[in-house]
Amino acid sequence: MPDNIVEKIWQQHLIKQQNGFPDILGIDFALLHEVTSAQAFDMLDDKNLGVYDSSKFLATIDHSIPTRTNRHEIHDPTAKAQIELLRKNCAKHNIPICDLDSTRQGIVHVVGPEMGVTQPGMTLVCGDSHTATHGAFGALAFGIGTSTLAHVFATGAILMNQPKVMQVAFTGELPNGTYAKDMIMHLIAEIGIGGATQHVIEYTGAAVRALSMEQRMTLCNMSIECGAIAGLIAPDQTTFDYIKDRPYAPQGPLFAQAVEYWQSLCSEPDCSYDSTIELNIAELKPMISWGTNPQQAIQSHQKTPDEHNAAMDYVKLNTNQKLIGTPIQWAFIGSCTNGRIEDLRIVADILRDRKIATAVTMYVVPGSEQVMLQAKAEGLDQIFETAGAEFRLPGCSMCLGMNDDKVPAGARCISTTNRNFIGRQGTGSITHLASPATVAYSALAGFICTEFIQHEAS
Repeated sequence: MPDNIVEKIWQQHLIKQQNGFPDILGIDFALLHEVTSAQAFDMLDDKNLGVYDSSKFLATIDHSIPTRTNRHEIHDPTAKAQIELLRKNCAKHNIPICDLDSTRQGIVHVVGPEMGVTQPGMTLVCGDSHTATHGAFGALAFGIGTSTLAHVFATGAILMNQPKVMQVAFTGELPNGTYAKDMIMHLIAEIGIGGATQHVIEYTGAAVRALSMEQRMTLCNMSIECGAIAGLIAPDQTTFDYIKDRPYAPQGPLFAQAVEYWQSLCSEPDCSYDSTIELNIAELKPMISWGTNPQQAIQSHQKTPDEHNAAMDYVKLNTNQKLIGTPIQWAFIGSCTNGRIEDLRIVADILRDRKIATAVTMYVVPGSEQVMLQAKAEGLDQIFETAGAEFRLPGCSMCLGMNDDKVPAGARCISTTNRNFIGRQGTGSITHLASPATVAYSALAGFICTEFIQHEAS
């Protein structure tokens, strides 16, 4: 039978297969950050083992680091200990680290692609659920637990059963004003938070091919939110152009050889999938979450469900209520989902020569030092600050309540992040997920909206 792309990558990395046991799968690369790596390093020490090949790892500091100007002063003792321990472990095992002020520090799923680490056909892992981001390059990339990371440290392989494969075909042309964030939120709302459990999703269709690499990363990033192990897109010329000349990319004649191999990474015309879903997005409107998980989301013209539930109590909404017009106090641009330079450009175009509402606090947090430097070179930082937003230093920031940046209890935030769980952005906070454009328009208006609305602060 002809293979799909996931089957091809799996077979190319299969070390051993035995009935009744998980496969032994070779891992090409692992990314590390300060929160989930410490226990894996401890397991090496307990067994007196070393890292099998330090060149197959790259670390960065992202989750716990403050994004304020004086971020070297880490007030939280737990965060400070996590960061110092990562530095110590990387030095001990000779693992490269993208530390503060290196010009390369940032969110692990932003840094990996911009360094050229992420390449088609790879198996790539990280102790972080949103490792699915890297599937945008045609890599089989997924999050792993601490003990599994220790296996990768010691052997470069893991034990894993071959996953099922789901094809998600997006048909129709993505309308103006909607983005990859709206596409993936639409999928999650349609199939639910468990709709792709035990599957790797392959995203297909002309709408997917039309996306930039940064938009493709957004699409794959949230695959985990519908239960998938990973999401990926077959590589094409858009992929190759993005990778070329990046630090970890093949250089010179080796790049052409790599592209020749990468072009073979596609699903064969007559291959089979375990399941297939088709979504027509020709009339898709901007998506906004209303509840306490990513499944609880609607298009901007729709209303909340007509049956009351506990999520509505938490977010202080009613049945059959439109989200447009709901007042907000916070707006956040950033995260591994939407913290790249294209996201910041979209926001800057909307905020240019305008002022955010006086009742709104807005953070714009670049996904990496490279994104920050590019934004400054283009003058985007000045647009943000003139509009009344805070342009901060790189990190996961307000995506999760693990650093200084938190939404206060009871406050409502519209955010470009990937999860709206209870307390995710701070104890008692309320989160609405949306695209960068929707967040920017809402910050200007002082309430949820998807277009520019004049107000007294403009």
